[in-house]
Amino acid sequence: MRVKSFMVFAAVTFFITSCGYLKIVTDANESYVREDYCDAAEKCALAYTKLTRKGGGAQESKGNMAFKTAESYRMIEQYRDANEWYERAKLLEYEQVMPEVLLYNADVLRKMREFDKAIADYKMYKTMVPGDERANAGIESCENYDQYKADKTRHTIENQGTINKVEFDMAPVFGDRKQTKMYFGSSRPGSTGKNIDPRSCESYMDIWVSDLDKKGNWTKPYLVKGDSINTEANEGTVCFDDRKKTMFFTRCPTLKKQNLGCDIWMSTAKGKTAWNNPTKLALKMHDSISVGHPCTADGKYLIFASDMPGGFGGRDLWYTDYDPKSKTWSAPKNMGPEINTKGNELFPSFGLDGGLIYASDGMPGLGGLDIFKAKKVGEENKWENPTNLGTPINSENNDYALVEKDPRLGYFTSERKSANGENKPDIYSYVMPPNVFSLKLSVTDLAEGDKIEGATVTVTGPDGEWTGITDENGSVYWDKKPTGDRYINEESGYTMNISMDGYYENPNPHEISTEGLNYDQDFVVDMGLFPKRPIRLPEVQYHLDKWTFVVDSTINSLDSLLFVYDLLEARPELVIELSSHTDARGSNARNKKLSINRAIAIYKYLVDEKGVDPRRIIPIGKGEETPRTVYLQDGLYKLREPKAGEFETIVLTEAYINKFRRSDVKTFKKLHQLNRRAEGDVHSLDFDPEAAPAADPSYSEYVRYP
Repeated sequence: MRVKSFMVFAAVTFFITSCGYLKIVTDANESYVREDYCDAAEKCALAYTKLTRKGGGAQESKGNMAFKTAESYRMIEQYRDANEWYERAKLLEYEQVMPEVLLYNADVLRKMREFDKAIADYKMYKTMVPGDERANAGIESCENYDQYKADKTRHTIENQGTINKVEFDMAPVFGDRKQTKMYFGSSRPGSTGKNIDPRSCESYMDIWVSDLDKKGNWTKPYLVKGDSINTEANEGTVCFDDRKKTMFFTRCPTLKKQNLGCDIWMSTAKGKTAWNNPTKLALKMHDSISVGHPCTADGKYLIFASDMPGGFGGRDLWYTDYDPKSKTWSAPKNMGPEINTKGNELFPSFGLDGGLIYASDGMPGLGGLDIFKAKKVGEENKWENPTNLGTPINSENNDYALVEKDPRLGYFTSERKSANGENKPDIYSYVMPPNVFSLKLSVTDLAEGDKIEGATVTVTGPDGEWTGITDENGSVYWDKKPTGDRYINEESGYTMNISMDGYYENPNPHEISTEGLNYDQDFVVDMGLFPKRPIRLPEVQYHLDKWTFVVDSTINSLDSLLFVYDLLEARPELVIELSSHTDARGSNARNKKLSINRAIAIYKYLVDEKGVDPRRIIPIGKGEETPRTVYLQDGLYKLREPKAGEFETIVLTEAYINKFRRSDVKTFKKLHQLNRRAEGDVHSLDFDPEAAPAADPSYSEYVRYP
C-alpha cells in the first residue's frame, strides 16, 4: 500500500513539475516573441536553469533559452550579460542550430573592444554562413578600429546638457523654418506614459520640444502640444514637411500579451504651436510588422524603417509616395542594396545637400550603429555610395538620428558614455570649426634673385584691404587679427599686390581663393619685382674681336643665356632690352659695331634656338658709352650695393681705370673686364601676343664690322 501510494505521489509530482517547467518555458517564449526583452531576459534565464541537458532535444531546448536570454540582454544593450549567455549557448553547441549565436556574440565582443575574440567568432560564422556580408563587415571593423579612431574629422562634439536627462533623449529634429524649435523623444519624468517599456526597460517615451532663446541656448523642454499626440504608448522620431505644417512620428503600442509593431502617424498643424488629432498611415499588411523613423522633405515622399518581408535583413529603409487624388500612400518599396544591408538601417534624414543620412550596423564602422551619408544621384529619389561619417561623430557605441542645421552645425543621438556615466541615448551637437587659413607672401628681386626687405604688400578681400611690410627675409605673414578673427576666411577670394621704391609697378596681382576648400591651408605666395636698374646677366664671353660665344672647359656662354630664357618663360608679360657693352680700349665706333653684333648674337640664339617670341627682345649695342657702376668696400669691387658698412660708389670710366695701368695691372685688367658685359633692362611689362607689332627685321642682321 505504501509502495503504491509513493508511486502515485511521484507521478503526480512529476506531472506538476513538468507542467511547471512547461509554463516557465512558455512564458519565456511569449515574452521574447512580444519583444518584452526586460521580462524575457529574466524569464528565459529562469527557464534555462530549469531545463536539463539529458533526453532527446533537451540540450537544444536549453541552448535555445540561453540564446534568447543573450538576445534579450543584447536588445536592452547589456552587452557583458549578453556575451555570458552567448557563451553558454556555444557550450551547448547551439550555433549548430542557430549560427547567429556566433555573429551576435562577435558583435557584442566588438562593442566590448575584445577584437581578437570577436574576429574568431566572425570567422567561424563565416565558414557556416559564407554568404553573409555582416561577418566581413565585422572583421573589417575590428581590424581597422585603430585606424578609424586615428582618422578623426575636425568636428567638435558637445553633449546638450540643457536638454538631456538621465533618461533616454533621442532623435532631434527642427519643427519650424527658423530652426528655433527642437522636437525629440524622451522618457524623462513628466511623460504621459507612466509604465516601464518592456522593450527598453525605461519609461515610455513622449515627444518633447525645446526652444532656442535669444542667446542661442536651448531652453527647458516641454511636452508637445496637441490632441492625442502623446499617449500611454511610445512616441518619438519625428519629421516634418518643408512648410512645417505636417508632422509624422512613430508610435509603438503597449497592449499586453500582444505582439504589435510600431506605426507612423501623421498630424497637421493647429495654429503655430499645437497639432491636431493624428491619423495612422496604412503602410503594413500585418499588425506585428513595425514601421517607423519617418523622413520626408515635402510631405509626399516618405522614407521609413521597417522589418516587413522582402527586405535584405534586419530592418531596412523603405519609401512610399502620397497620391493627393486618392489621399493614399503607395505600397512601400525597398530602397535597394545601394542603401540596405543584412544588418539594420534606421533613422533616416535628408542632408542640406540632398544626401541621405542614416544609421547602419551592417557596414564597417566603429561599433553598433554608425551614421552614414549616401550621395544623391541626379534629380530622382535615388542615393548611393554611403560613407561613414567617422569619428568623433561616430563612436564605439550606437550613434544615429543626425540632422543638419547648417553646413557646419547639427545634432544627433549617441549612446557614448555621458557625464553622468551612463551609456544611454543623449542628444549631442557637432560643430565643424572654420577651416584655418594663413598667408605668407615673399617678395623677390627678379633681377638678382634676392628677397626684398621693406616692400609694401597690399591684400584686398571681401572685408576690405590691409597692408604689410616685408621683413629682412622678404616676407610678411598673416594669420589672426588682434581681435582674434582670421585675415583669410572661408569661401572668399583675395588679391595681392606689391610695390617698392626703385622697382617697376607690379602688373600682375596674385589671387588666391578658399572657395570649395574643406581643409586647413597655409597659403605661401612668391611674387617678384623688376628693379629700375640694369639686370645683371650671368657672364657671357666671346672670342677676341668676334661675336661668337666661348664654349669650352672654362665657360659655357650658352648656358649663361638660359637665365634670360628662363626669365622670359617665367614672366610672359616681360619685354626686355638686351644690351651688350665693351670696354673703352679701341675706337668708340669700332666698339659700337662689335657690341651691336654681340647683342644680335644673343637675340638670334634666344629666338632661333630657344623659340622666344622675337617681339619680346630688343637687342642694343652700347659699345663703351655706358661704363658700369660698382661699389668699393674694404678694397673689393662689388657689383651689388652692400647692405651694411661703408662703401664708395665708383663709375668705371676710362679715366678711372687708367689710374691703375702702371701701378696695378691686375686691377686695371679686371676693371676693363667688368665693363665688358651683357645686361637687361625692362622695356615693358605688358606684352600682348595678340596686339604686339612685328619685330624689327634689323634685329636679325649683323652690321658690317669693322
